[in-house]
Amino acid sequence: MSDTDGWFAAGDRDDPDATAAAVREGSADEPRDWPRLAVEDGFADDTDEYYDALREVTTEATRAAVTERERADDRQLVHAVRAMDDCERTANELAERLAEWAGTIDPDAGTGVEYAREVASGEAGDDLGEPAVRSLAERVAGLADEADDLREFVQRRTPVVAPNLAALADPVLAARLISLAGGLEELAKKPSGTVQVLGAEDALFAHLRGHAPSPKHGIIYTHDAVRGTHPDERGSAARAVAGKLAIAARVDHYSGDLKPELEAELTERIETIQARNADGDSGDEAATDGGVDDE
Repeated sequence: MSDTDGWFAAGDRDDPDATAAAVREGSADEPRDWPRLAVEDGFADDTDEYYDALREVTTEATRAAVTERERADDRQLVHAVRAMDDCERTANELAERLAEWAGTIDPDAGTGVEYAREVASGEAGDDLGEPAVRSLAERVAGLADEADDLREFVQRRTPVVAPNLAALADPVLAARLISLAGGLEELAKKPSGTVQVLGAEDALFAHLRGHAPSPKHGIIYTHDAVRGTHPDERGSAARAVAGKLAIAARVDHYSGDLKPELEAELTERIETIQARNADGDSGDEAATDGGVDDE
């Protein structure tokens, strides 16, 4: 709409989609007396009717915006990774319950999801033929299978939704970062320091209250570059990984182009960080063996 027309000028009150689109897409350079203009334009008989129509249209516009947002690829990824984690957590909890129950029947009962699969398939022995035990085992196995299917979906979809994030991190880790941030756009707007501690909110708040040291990393600890670095240098590795992941998220959201140089730059930086401790360890070993440091 132009700066002289209100949202009502382009819409028909009997066409909620058109008026909702006008509210979502329209803009004006400056505020004007829109109720009076709507009455003069014949859109409404009086200002009360105008506000009634405005409330209906803005509600419809909001509903359409929410529906559109929830159907976006990154939101589908968020739901998938959260459902995967829920299935895994529930399967493990029920597997523990199954192990306790089975242990009262068979002294050689095993533990874990794989044991539940054995019970469900009848491979665990005749002693565990109790229908209720078998049924619980089948539920555990079913949840574990569902988690596996969801993991495959996440691994397949993440490179499409966020190619650079998926390249720099495992696709599941990338999806979890998107989930923790609330979406790809929200992740792209976060500074690297926030990306670094995503998933460690409890530890961060404890630090802010003065009850704990500042966390070095959150969920990015599962990244090979962080986990594979000596603890003394893990904070530096976490900062390097978070910095590149923050850049990758912005590229994925605003352009979607794959930038292989990001992965190369991160690899080079991590190698430099890990070399610090490697050099120190070599010197310590040389001193222990009676060697002389070149420096």
